[in-house]
Amino acid sequence: MKTNLKTLVAVSALSMCAVAAQAKPVLLKTPIAFGSNLPALGTPIAWVADQLPLVSGGEVKMKLYEPGKLVAPLQILDAVSSGKVNSGYSIAGYWAGKMPASAIFSTIPFGPEAPEFAAWMYYGNGLKLYQKMYDDAGYNIHVEPCALISPETSGWFKKPVNSLDDLKGLNMRFYGLGGEVLAKLGVSTSLIPGGEIFGALEKGAIDATEFSQPAIDQKLGFYKVAKYNYFPGWHQQATFFELLINGDTWKSMSDQQRAVVSTTCKASVTNSVAESEYIQFEAIRANEEERGVIVKKWPKEMLDAFHKAWMEVAEEQKKDPTFAAVYDDLQTFRENYKLWSNRAFLPRD
Repeated sequence: MKTNLKTLVAVSALSMCAVAAQAKPVLLKTPIAFGSNLPALGTPIAWVADQLPLVSGGEVKMKLYEPGKLVAPLQILDAVSSGKVNSGYSIAGYWAGKMPASAIFSTIPFGPEAPEFAAWMYYGNGLKLYQKMYDDAGYNIHVEPCALISPETSGWFKKPVNSLDDLKGLNMRFYGLGGEVLAKLGVSTSLIPGGEIFGALEKGAIDATEFSQPAIDQKLGFYKVAKYNYFPGWHQQATFFELLINGDTWKSMSDQQRAVVSTTCKASVTNSVAESEYIQFEAIRANEEERGVIVKKWPKEMLDAFHKAWMEVAEEQKKDPTFAAVYDDLQTFRENYKLWSNRAFLPRD
């Protein structure tokens, strides 16, 4: 019996060694859409790159390429799918021109806050629909949600906005479906890369901009040329970011290597929410006390107008069947979630 047990242990050890030998170390060459110096926007993927070799014992490594150094941000999806690079870090809404539903997997106006969004993504149908969208569109992609941040500001303006009339005729940099909402209200919107926004504001090419959270926006210096900062971020209450991995690369990885990537990205979601929550109040305090920024809150009538316009945009977007399927699934989840959230949380002031 002892001999048999020793034999089994030896065979098991040899089998494990053989599996390990078959799994080649993986280097994920990862162009990123946001500079790794930007807190909560670029720092999450830098954290992932640091953690992967530690967690995997060197079996999975990641090399980051800053925006535009290897692949332009708006070309990351095609580059990963074609195999030009084997991974990339971006935001799904950048592909909305190719797949309208992709916007939902980053953020939607008046959408869920971070805990609710994560609940739908990981325990509802979110992640399954996310991967299905890429598969159905013919992309050779495996997707992992890899960061999640809390609300953004809703914009930096050179002049105060006291009514809907003040919005009409403005040229504004705005992201995603929120830009479609503002277009309904007479704003001319464009999606300018983060590194080009300050120059456009300073030169007068745009009158206003949104980009991200106060701690991120301060890095780009918007407060120097646009003194009115509006809240709440009705267009982005929470935002997911994605790690895209080439489908062939993903299939070639061992189960253990894939688990390391998935688990590290899931840990990054928690880490990025915590980071994004932690760094905002000091930025707002500095804006108000040191930089002369006038922090404003949208009155109810303005938020109601944004919401009404969003309902119109959502109905128009639902002409795309994939958008309709994903949007309806999220809305069903949110209706069910209200049974919990309307009872469980203290009301905000």
